[in-house]
Amino acid sequence: MQVKDKVVIVTGAGSGIGRATALHFAHFGAKVVVSDIDLEKAQKVADEIVTNFGESLPIKANVAQYEEVENLIQHTVTAFGRLDVMVNNAGIGPKQLLKTAEHTLEDWEAVIAVNQTGVFYGMKLALQQMLKQGSGNIVNVASLAGLKASINNLSYSASKFAVVGMTKSAALEYAKTGIRINAVCPGYTESALLDKLLSARPDMDTMLKSIIPMKRYGDAKEIADAIVWLASDQTKFMTGQTLILDGGTSL
Repeated sequence: MQVKDKVVIVTGAGSGIGRATALHFAHFGAKVVVSDIDLEKAQKVADEIVTNFGESLPIKANVAQYEEVENLIQHTVTAFGRLDVMVNNAGIGPKQLLKTAEHTLEDWEAVIAVNQTGVFYGMKLALQQMLKQGSGNIVNVASLAGLKASINNLSYSASKFAVVGMTKSAALEYAKTGIRINAVCPGYTESALLDKLLSARPDMDTMLKSIIPMKRYGDAKEIADAIVWLASDQTKFMTGQTLILDGGTSL
């Protein structure tokens, strides 16, 4: 992967896909800012990178707060002089899986704030820095739920459909500036979100695997591999795309 010495921010990097992505970038020589709402988790990932690969910096940020995302970008540029790659990965699911009429306002507001508005903040502020540089790369983590209907999960589905749309719109706007913007759409992947779902509904494990043609969940490292590839110089003619990684579920 051609990402050596690139300065990369990964949000939600304290666990799951974010952690795997941060480690994967570092493995290929990138300088990684590990951002998470939980600074202790971010610190552990950054320490792992420093011990095994190279440079890393942990920064606490709640992506639903504009000022915290602004600080994240500014701190990164102060430390490393630039921002080459922004991975908007931080995301949450609703506390309760309910049909639309019963969907709680609390879940709607929280999920949209992180998954949709948080990605907007990350894109907006990263783009401002990348325009100054004349180059950059953004990878947004959407979901299969942003491409297909997802019952009892309206806020999550709405937010991920929005991420796909924002990716395409912004990619078109900035294609001629040297900035590329793409998204990945994971299917059911081993992560904190899936663990939460299965702990609430253990019976869903067999059901979910039955609808995945590969009969297994995705591994966070497999999603990370796609994210790093999209951010690398090996995909210079690729922008506005949504890469589906779902074990064939969408088929």
